[in-house]
Amino acid sequence: MPARIRALTRRAFLAGGGAALATLGGWRWLATHAAEEDGLAWPLRRVLAGNEALTRGLVSPGRLAPTFPRSAVGELRVNGTLGLDEDAPAPGLGTIQLLGAAGGARTLDIAAVRALPRTELITELKCIEGWSTVARFAGTRFADFARAYPPPTRSGRPLDATRPGDAPPYVSLATPDGEYYVGLDTASALHPQTLLAWELDGAPLTAEHGAPLRLVVPVKYGTKNIKRIGTIAWATRRPADYWAERGYDWFAGL
Repeated sequence: MPARIRALTRRAFLAGGGAALATLGGWRWLATHAAEEDGLAWPLRRVLAGNEALTRGLVSPGRLAPTFPRSAVGELRVNGTLGLDEDAPAPGLGTIQLLGAAGGARTLDIAAVRALPRTELITELKCIEGWSTVARFAGTRFADFARAYPPPTRSGRPLDATRPGDAPPYVSLATPDGEYYVGLDTASALHPQTLLAWELDGAPLTAEHGAPLRLVVPVKYGTKNIKRIGTIAWATRRPADYWAERGYDWFAGL
């Protein structure tokens, strides 16, 4: 019996080693031979596209991210400084550029955004690196912003956040200097928990957390939660996304 066990163990070791070598060889082939799509070997990009197809169907106004009591709020890590080199304006000051809206391109004062209905949410911000923090943000729902400054709709009727397919399919957001930029599907942008936030834990946003205005998207990973918004643009074609161009999933849904 011991001899049989040793033989089985050897076979398992050899099989495992062979599988590991095959996997390593496959990765090397992908790295050196596979054509790229959007900065990633095409087989890997197709896997991400499959993941997107699965998670995209889960985004709906009725599917909410978990919310938490104030006692669960933690200290939000400062993570990511792209687009934050310029000095932030004082709380309530500054402007954003709005593109693709029904009224044409325009410049909006942050004060005009802050005049919209205020919403406070305590949700979990999940980083793609593996950590998460429960955070308390306040601002206006992106859906309320979109109703106040709507895009053109296919039907010609007023924007209805429960019918995102009537609006342009994408939203693009970028920092004032254009160094950091994200793309969102419109269904996620109009989700009832997506905020244009100006407060963190009851206080004005600090510069490192995205003052004067940042995006909070609880149904997405943190890479989509862009800080210091300078431009918001409705788009008919999938917009560029900083991390998607570097091999990450464009959709980035939870």
